[in-house]
Parts: sequence; C-alpha cells; structure tokens
Amino acid sequence: MRIPLDYYRILGLPIQATAEQLRQAHRDRTQQFPRREYSEATIVARKQLIDEAYAVLSEPEQRQTYDGSFLAKTYEPETQQLTPSSKRNLDRPDEKETKLQQTEEVIPTIASRRLAKTINSQGRETISSSEFDPNTPSIEIEDPQFVGAILILHELGEYELVLKLTHPYLTNNNIAIKDGRFGDPALVLPDIVLTVALANLELGREQWQQGQYESAATTLEAGQGLLLRENLFVQVRGEIQADLYKLRPYRVMELIALPEKIALDRRRGLEILQDMLNERGGIDGQGEDQSGLGIEDFLKFVQQLRHHLTTSEQKKLFEAEAHRPSAVGTYLAVYTFLAQGFAQKQPALIRKAKLMLMQLGRSQDVNLEKSVCALLLGQTEEASRSLELSHENEPLSFIKENSQESPDLLPGLCLYAEHWLSEEVFPHFRDLSDKSASLKDYFADQHVQAYLEALPTETEAANQWVVVQPRRDRDTEQMFYQKEVDKSTVSDLENKGISGVGSVATASLASASKGTSNLLGASS
Repeated sequence: MRIPLDYYRILGLPIQATAEQLRQAHRDRTQQFPRREYSEATIVARKQLIDEAYAVLSEPEQRQTYDGSFLAKTYEPETQQLTPSSKRNLDRPDEKETKLQQTEEVIPTIASRRLAKTINSQGRETISSSEFDPNTPSIEIEDPQFVGAILILHELGEYELVLKLTHPYLTNNNIAIKDGRFGDPALVLPDIVLTVALANLELGREQWQQGQYESAATTLEAGQGLLLRENLFVQVRGEIQADLYKLRPYRVMELIALPEKIALDRRRGLEILQDMLNERGGIDGQGEDQSGLGIEDFLKFVQQLRHHLTTSEQKKLFEAEAHRPSAVGTYLAVYTFLAQGFAQKQPALIRKAKLMLMQLGRSQDVNLEKSVCALLLGQTEEASRSLELSHENEPLSFIKENSQESPDLLPGLCLYAEHWLSEEVFPHFRDLSDKSASLKDYFADQHVQAYLEALPTETEAANQWVVVQPRRDRDTEQMFYQKEVDKSTVSDLENKGISGVGSVATASLASASKGTSNLLGASS
C-alpha cells in the first residue's frame, strides 16, 4: 500500500540535508522511542521505515533518483498560455535563457509523473487521492509497516491524516485487522487504537489553543469513546478526561455566548455549568471540579458569564445557589431580582431582593443596596436610615453632592439609583444591557402603584415577622423578628449560616463586578 509520507519527513530533514545531517537525524530518530504502551511490532515497523529512509537517502545514486520523483510530485507544473507581452519578451536573450531553463526542468518532471502513475497502476493498494493532497509525496510500504507509518505521521503532527487513514480499519468487524493482514491482531488493534486516541488528544489540544472549544471537546470525546469501547489504556483515558475537565469553563463560555435562538447548544452550556457548580459545592464552594480554577478565579469566571445570561436564566441559576446556602449566590440573586423587578415593573421581586439582603447583614455592608430597594418600594424613611449605615464613601459623596438643596438625601439617592441600575446592574444581563433606568416611568406604572399602596406602612412593618430561608442542615424553619429598622437591626437580621469563606467570596465578587479581567483569554 502507498501512504502519504516521504523519506525526508521521516527523518525530519529538508531536501538540502547533507550526508552528516542524514547520519545525525537517523541516529536521533532511532534513539527516540514512542510511548511504552506500544507493542514491539509497531516499534520495529517504525524503525524499519526510518532505516529504509536513511538507506535510500544515504546512497548518492538512489537519492538522486528519489529526489527526481520527489520533486516531480511536490511541484506540480502549471501550463500557462503566453500573452502577447510574454511573446515579445522572448526576443530578449535573458528571457530566452530563462524560458529554455524552465522547459528543461518541466520535461523530466512530466516523465517522472508518468513513471509514478505506472507504478501506482500495478495492482498495489493506494490511498484515495481525495484523502490527501495529490501533490503530496508518498511511499510504498508493506502491510505490516502500516502501524509504524501512522505512528510516524502522529509524531510529525499529522493528526487529522492519522484519523483519516485509520478510520476504515476501526469500523466494527473489520476484516483487514482480524485476518492478520497488518500483523498479529492482538497487537495491531491496540496499537492502532492507541495512535488514534493520541491523535485525538493532540488534535483536541490544537483546537483548544485555536479557540475552537466545542470542536476540541468533540475530538477529545471521540478518542475517549474509542478507548472505552475497546477497554484499553486507562492512563491515556485519564489524560483525555483531565483535558475535558479543564476545557469545561471555555466550553461554557463559548456555548452560552451563542445567539439565544441556538437554544439547544446554550442549554448544554448551562448544564455543563451546573455540573461544575455541583462538584464545587456552589459558586463559593471548596469542592474540586478539576477545572483548575480556584475560588477567586471561578468568581471572575461567573462574572464573565453573566453578560451572556438573561435575567430569567440568572434568576433560575442564582436563586438555586442561594438555597445551598451560598453568600455569593444570595448576592447575585439580589442583583437579579432587582434588575428583573425594576425592568419588568414587578416590585414584588424587589421586595424579595430586600429580604435576601437582610440575610447578608453583618457579613457585608449592603446598606446601599438595601437603601435602593427601600426607595423602589416607596419606603423613603427606611431608605434614608439604611443610607446612613453605609460606609461606601464614593457613592455617598455622589448622593450628598446631588442633594445639597434638599433637607434629605432622597434627590441624590434617586439619581444614584438610576445611574447604578443603568451602569452597574443592567450591563450584566444579556437582555438588559442596552436598557436605561427611569424612576419616573417605574413609579408611573399602575401595577407598581397598586402594589406599593398595598404594602404595609413603615410603622406597621416595624412589627412584622419575616421568614428567612432555612439552612438545609436544619429541620426547623428559622424565623427572625423584625424590630424597628435602625442601626441595630442589621446585626439582628444576620443569617447565622453564612461562613467566613462566603463573606470573603462575596467581597471578591463585589470588587470583581466593578471591573473583571478576561479570565479565559487563552488556554494554558
């Protein structure tokens, strides 16, 4: 059979290589051994081809003959029709000499091509010309050398060619392998499977580096599937699986960033993300998902994802995370309820966001967010009191600066709320990124007005019972009595289940939301 290889490539040399370079290359290639999983039969076949390449190229006459056919195959002559201007140029002596030289080079080339065609028509099996470039040089090998040839192609980085050449022999009940044509089937089949799996592994890594994450996953999964089907090479399966784990964040980002109409692929991205969250034990969990991302990097990754998720998708995702419980999940759920409640004029969602903020109490300074929630619920006195508890200097300076002619801070708070929603909240949602916030339009909505009028007054609300979501490790529901909202209320309403790690994670996320670097800019 003929295979798309040439002696120079086998030795890793250019056609201009000297005799000394040939000797050195042969010595280096024979001293390099493939992976230990290969059988002796494949190692021997590989060495035979290396020795054969050296034998031909180290003998001057054989090399000259080989070079003639090699160049004929590599450089396809093109027939060009002479234009009037080129005909006139032939009158110049230097142009005549050039044309004659080109003609002398083309004649032996055509003769060599005819000779190659004659050789190929002598009944030997050849690879279909559609399977590789017809101008690619090829050599004739014995059937038992096939396993060595594809191993060499793999070493040369010809991963796609390896997959093409081996595909016909890896179909179910393939006779060519079972009848011993390539050697002992018990040795040949595992070696072919190994070469194909390694080709999938390396090709998948190349696609990963090129930013083709789903293609990379498909390629890696093909190699892993073959190994599982044949129940071979557990270690290689582990290498492929490790890459698939590390590839998951990139796949999630690629799939979720797709247009919303490509719903199935986006859903697959969300499913992969959910698997990662479950393995980690939540956004700020300390479990291991094998992605290589620590807690802080994973938080940045989630921040990047939010730009590609709709309000509905984030609501479903982060509300579930808040119930783990997760401080970060709660924090992100608050943003989602706020954004959706304001944009869709559903103050009930804003009230829910406010109640969730009370869970974060002492762990984080969320008084500014609580103040905005109270404002949007028409609870102006509570909004002012929450604002007094905030320690966020920059926003407070903005609010005070825009309330100088007012007896309270409400004018500045209204302006800040619009700016905050438009510039810092909405941009994190795929379906709100181009929206702006208008408190005037919000409060003018009849549904909003009806809901706010039905809310208890601030005096009545002072003695209400508030139900807080219970921790999963407790059977009884925790209830907190809401006292009069003042400076002492924040600590009284703290969710006792939030861990120190969660507090740090929430702070990191809040910081990251103001400017997140591209965590997945390039694979490592």
